[in-house]
Parts: sequence; structure tokens; C-alpha cells
Amino acid sequence: MAKVRIGLVGYGNAAQFHMRAWRQLGAEVAEVSAVCGRSAERASAFAQEYGIPEHFGTMVEMLSAAEVDAVDLAVPNHVHASLSVEAAKAGKDIICEKHLTGYFGEPDSSEEELIGKTVPKRDMLERVKQECDTIGRAVQEADVKFCYAENWVYAPAFAKLRRLADAAGGTIMRIQAEESHSGSPSVYAKQWRTSGGGSLVLKGSHPLGAVLQLKQWEGEKKFGRPIRPASVVCEVGNLTWIESLKQEQEHYIKMDWKDVEDWGLMILKFDDGSVAEITAGDTTLGGVHNYLEAYLSNARIRANINPNDACVAYAPAPEVFGDEYITEKIETKGGWTFPSPEEDWNQGYPQEMADFAAAISEDREPVSGFMLARDVALVLYSAYVSAEEGRRVDLTPVLA
Repeated sequence: MAKVRIGLVGYGNAAQFHMRAWRQLGAEVAEVSAVCGRSAERASAFAQEYGIPEHFGTMVEMLSAAEVDAVDLAVPNHVHASLSVEAAKAGKDIICEKHLTGYFGEPDSSEEELIGKTVPKRDMLERVKQECDTIGRAVQEADVKFCYAENWVYAPAFAKLRRLADAAGGTIMRIQAEESHSGSPSVYAKQWRTSGGGSLVLKGSHPLGAVLQLKQWEGEKKFGRPIRPASVVCEVGNLTWIESLKQEQEHYIKMDWKDVEDWGLMILKFDDGSVAEITAGDTTLGGVHNYLEAYLSNARIRANINPNDACVAYAPAPEVFGDEYITEKIETKGGWTFPSPEEDWNQGYPQEMADFAAAISEDREPVSGFMLARDVALVLYSAYVSAEEGRRVDLTPVLA
């Protein structure tokens, strides 16, 4: 397999996840040969920290000066669409963080406008569909790979669930899945203009992607075609706006959400009659809570991505374990905890990058590609329409 040269776009948290994953693959498989970002100074510091040969202030500069085979978009959601199109036109394969795209307001609207409260969700869905189609055309016309960085699809627990489901051969009748924790510390996550939505998109996109992929695989194996989502019903809530919670003296859950939901529930129905319940929230204590459970006609299988009990620890006080890392977004190190021995591996980050590098080098489609990225974005915004209009939304014309 020929080595793939990666141009990394971004230097924030997602970029750090990606860099650790690329490093685990080894330089003979893939090499991050350049990094760029809005701040050339920060890109330079990131390049120095990770030993990246070149750094630039913009992706245009990077693509014109550096030798890269693919771009890795570890950047905020609102620039995914424009940078994906730009990369495709430059003939570069694309690795894009979740979610593919969203609605972030009009160019001439005020930055202070709370668009989550003022813009109809149906208008948002239409804009997202247009952007998805624009990206799809650019990728198809340039004949480049689009790799959708949905780590749940590659997480070992989920991969084992899929193999067990394949071995059982029964019908997947029902799926339950959830991603929740006590809330993002990022100020960008708390306003629609910078996040593209609340818990549904920032948390729910992960279990939704895994659910859609699982039914796609089942259909392809049994019928030679994917089983497709047919409709969605959704409810969202702002649980941190409950008045009694606001009056509490100490808050363990992140507060101050502006115009985005901090909890959501989607119920999907598929064209084979099966169903899926997907929960997402920023109101759950105890660290990240990620799981998917499949109810088959002849089996029941649960994938616990976070937490898992590979290692369990107890401390009578938080300071006992000092600076030793426990797990993501846990509120305290005191009491019983579930330290993650290899968190990146458990969550599938090295595995997804390995698949992307192989797909680019071998000229094949990745396991997680553009169809999944498009489906996730359109189902999410259809769910918002359902919640706002109080009705079931038919997904068939939306995903056509």
C-alpha cells in the first residue's frame, strides 16, 4: 500500500484526535506532511508540537505549495461544505469530521441573532439539502474519495456487534442508541450560528450514523441493497432552562445554552418496518455515555463504547489519582470510576484513519463515506422539522 500524504486543516481538539490516530498507523502508511489554519502562528506551533514538516495560514496556500494526496478537515462544522468543495476542485481526496454540514444563518444577518429561535427549521433543511448536493456534485465531478469521520462505525465494540449480528443472521427489529454527557465547555456549542444545532447534531450524529450504517449493512447482505430510513419523529428540550435548576447554588451540568436544545430524542422508522430510538443530551452526569443496543429476532447485542469496565477504580477523594487521566468529561475522580486504558482505540479513531488511508491508496470506497454523511445531515434536520412542526416527517423525498 502506497503511503498517503495528508494535509491537515485545523489545529484544535479534533485535529489532536486525528494526529494521535495518524501517528498510530505509522509513517509508512500515512504521513501528515502539512497543516494549515486561520492563524498561521497557531498552525506553526501545532506543526512544531507534532513534527509536521510544513505549515500554512490557509488551505489554498497549503494545496498550492505542499505535496498532499488528501485533506483532513478537522475544523468547525460551518466550513465543512466550502472546504470540501474547494478540496474536490483541487483534486484532493477528502476526510471530513462529523457532521457534514448544517445551517449557520445568512451572510448578512447579525452575529447576535438567535437563529435557532427565529429561522423555520424547514428553511434550514432546504439549505442543508442544497449544500449536501453541492458537495456531492463536486466530489463526483472530481472523482475523489470522500471519507466521513464517524468514529462510532469503527469503534471495536460496534464492529463486534456487527459481526455478531451477521453471524446470528436474524432480523434487526429495533435499535436503541445514545450519546450523552454533562455538556460541552465550548461557547461555540451553545449558539446555533456557530454549532448548527444543539445536542441532536453535536451528540446525536454519532449514534445516528452507527444506526444508519448498521441497517445499510443488513440490507446489503440480505437483499443486495441498503435498508433506508423512511420517516422520523422527534422531540427536543431545554432541560437546563427548568427554573428550579437555575436556582440551584452549584451546577454540575453545563448551563447557558442560547438557542439550541440540550436534549433530543429521534424515532426512526426504516423501509423494512424496523425502528430505532436515538437519544442525545448535554444533561447526563458521570462522563460520556455512549452505547448502541440491537434487538434481533434471535439475539440481543449491546455495544458499550463509553463507559466500559475494562478497568474499574475507586478513590475516596478526587485528588488520590493526581494528574492521571481517567476518562473524557467525567466530573470527578472520586468514588467509583471507569478509567479508559486506550480511549482513542476504544472509540475507533485509529481504525477509521486506517480505513481512510487504505481507501485512498487502494482506490476503493471507505466504510464510512459520502452517503452516510449526507444521510446523517438530512435526517438530523428533518428531525428538527418534526420537533418544530409536531409531526412525522417522510424521509423518502428528502433523501432522494
